[in-house]
Amino acid sequence: MGRLRAAIQTLADMELEPDEVLSRIADLVQRLAAEAPLGDRDIVGGTCLYAVYDPVTRRCAMASAGHPPPVLVRPDGTAEAVEISPGPPLALSGMPYETTVIDVEPGSVLALYTDGLVERGDRDTGQGLPRLTEALAAYCRPDRALDETGRALLVDLADQAPRDDAALLLARTRAIPEADTAHWEIPADPAAVSKAREWITRQLAIWGLDDLLFTTQLIVSELVTNAIRYGRPPMDLRLIRRHVLVCEVTDSSSTQPRLRRARTTDEGGRGLFLVAQLGGRWGCRHGQNGKTIWSEQVIQDSP
Repeated sequence: MGRLRAAIQTLADMELEPDEVLSRIADLVQRLAAEAPLGDRDIVGGTCLYAVYDPVTRRCAMASAGHPPPVLVRPDGTAEAVEISPGPPLALSGMPYETTVIDVEPGSVLALYTDGLVERGDRDTGQGLPRLTEALAAYCRPDRALDETGRALLVDLADQAPRDDAALLLARTRAIPEADTAHWEIPADPAAVSKAREWITRQLAIWGLDDLLFTTQLIVSELVTNAIRYGRPPMDLRLIRRHVLVCEVTDSSSTQPRLRRARTTDEGGRGLFLVAQLGGRWGCRHGQNGKTIWSEQVIQDSP
């Protein structure tokens, strides 16, 4: 399990789609099973539910490898299990995984759990899941802390002597207001770099982030230049303001950007190096229609 945790954290940093993450983890588990002693191969395996929530679009993408479906508790107190298409457990192969995307209202609670919480000596998952759903609807209240809610649920639902481990993870969703995001379409023209700097100047002035103007202009210049040179239209630039300022440039190419050390005689190759030096964090995520390169800067004295 330690090896799987490390692998999942690494793949999460690569920002792959949930189905792709599970496919790569399944390959790892099958390799570990093949390397295990003959008597231990049957016990090498596991199930997994992988979910990613986007606070801008307010959508959650998830995929399951033989794991029970999550339960969604809405702000109005209604709750239901999410309909997902579960793939095979991680030790099996031959079947693809499927990503399910749902819209999630701000203030909702997503409940992820192990089957030990819904399977007891006197009932199976078919009986335990409705009971869990009812309990979540009753316990998850907006004015109640999630750690308190989780402890109460475990006391109520878990067996005194469970047949399997019982774990519960609760996450309350938040949303980024529209006023804290800004979007600009990038023309496929080298002159768009200077226009992007002008747009950045106006937007940061509106947000009162003039202290980040210089570094943001440099970051955006490099990202937009790379998108025009190496990417494909359509392209766009997005800013997100929270406790950090996020700059995102999206294009329709799936080419993976590489951070490298340019030689003194090289004419290019320094763009991502500058982005990495100027921002706190940076990365690249891939979608079905291209990729997005992003960079974060800390906003000083942010609320």
